Amino acid sequence: MAKASLLLTLFFFFNSVLLSHSESFIGVNYGQFADNLPPPEVTVKLLKSTSIEKVRLYGADPAIIKALANTGIGIVIAAVSGDIPALASDPNVATQWVNSNVLPFYPASNIILITVGNEVMSSNDNNLINQLLPAMKNINNALNSASLGGKIKVSTVHSMAVLTQSDPPSSGLFNPGFQDTMKGLLQLHRDTGSPFTINPYPFFAYQSDPRPETLAFCLFQPNAGRVDSGNGIKYMNMFDAQVDAIHSALKAAGFKDVEIVVAETGWPYKGDGNEVGPSVDNAKAYNGNLIAHLRSLVGTPLMPGKSVDTYIFALYDEDLKPGATSEKSFGLYKPDLTATYDIGLSKSSQTPSTTPATPSGKPTQTGWCVPKTGATDEQLQASLDYACSQGIDCGPIQPGGVCFEPNTVQSHAAYAMNVYYQHSNKAPSDCDFSQTAILTSQNPSYNGCVYPGGST
Repeated sequence: MAKASLLLTLFFFFNSVLLSHSESFIGVNYGQFADNLPPPEVTVKLLKSTSIEKVRLYGADPAIIKALANTGIGIVIAAVSGDIPALASDPNVATQWVNSNVLPFYPASNIILITVGNEVMSSNDNNLINQLLPAMKNINNALNSASLGGKIKVSTVHSMAVLTQSDPPSSGLFNPGFQDTMKGLLQLHRDTGSPFTINPYPFFAYQSDPRPETLAFCLFQPNAGRVDSGNGIKYMNMFDAQVDAIHSALKAAGFKDVEIVVAETGWPYKGDGNEVGPSVDNAKAYNGNLIAHLRSLVGTPLMPGKSVDTYIFALYDEDLKPGATSEKSFGLYKPDLTATYDIGLSKSSQTPSTTPATPSGKPTQTGWCVPKTGATDEQLQASLDYACSQGIDCGPIQPGGVCFEPNTVQSHAAYAMNVYYQHSNKAPSDCDFSQTAILTSQNPSYNGCVYPGGST
């Protein structure tokens, strides 16, 4: 019994240390299709002031790679799609690419992954698709020859269009038209331990189904959830559903052991008048709640207990991009290094600084806000993620906090929902959480865990 207690104590201690000092699952995309970006050295200072620990580039800009040296920040570099034919046809080209873009900088610059091409499998270019795997193999062989095999992995980035089925998540299936190429790619991932990288965008899912309930589902906000008809699992957000659809496709192909990395996901804060979804509020909600979800380490229903490495799109706006205004407006930071909106990335403020408030003409209610009897863990996890992303202090329910025990979704959600309510206008709607919460006059505080609030 004493041994079990010691192991449990050690688990909580090390888990707390990991949460306090490492958020290696949070990355950002650093695009350069703009004419107003700050110098790489300035950008690196910005990155070091945040909890962002990985950066994905769309090429291999030597100035950026060099500026990131000795920071410990993980770097993803890319061989662009236009390089694929030459890389596939001549191993010497791949060797030269590694000699030029990796060896001068590694290991001072922490290059962790090379992506070959971007969304090639959904490009409809059969020649490029057929050349993708040989190009990846040649890059991998060049790394092996430089004694970097296993230290730097090789992958390629896919859009969600690589699936022919994704709803429900358990039915996820890769396009059978590219079965041979996909099997070869997945075998390479398995053999080398490299990840399957994917670009899930709940934003686009909402644009195709712009109902209020879909928006809440996409923004990690309290909602009724969606039941997977294949396995009965209730999903509380679109991100988990999309990532699990990829997991299901990997499983169906016989490669469920291949790791998934989210190479891009984000939400634009501005768009054209005819675009549905872009706004500062929505972008802040999506990215802020996504980060809270990742930090919770709850994982997805099919991959619980671990957060998928996720690169948010994007570090800056890219004003030279063609197309709709939304395409240019995903930036978390402005060129003057101020945040477009606060989602708690700064090391000096790990939670957003805004205080939640719900304008209402209804009278305020006193008491404590707690979960309703019968609310499921899935519903309460969504409410927990939402509450903790809205500027409240969720430190007491983190490992080592006075309210961490009991370590259950029910207990943590109760604390977070109540703190959210106490910092709101205290209208009845502020203790609703999609009809999973209720006001009580009975103080839920226990031991040293004090719930703020009270009744008159």
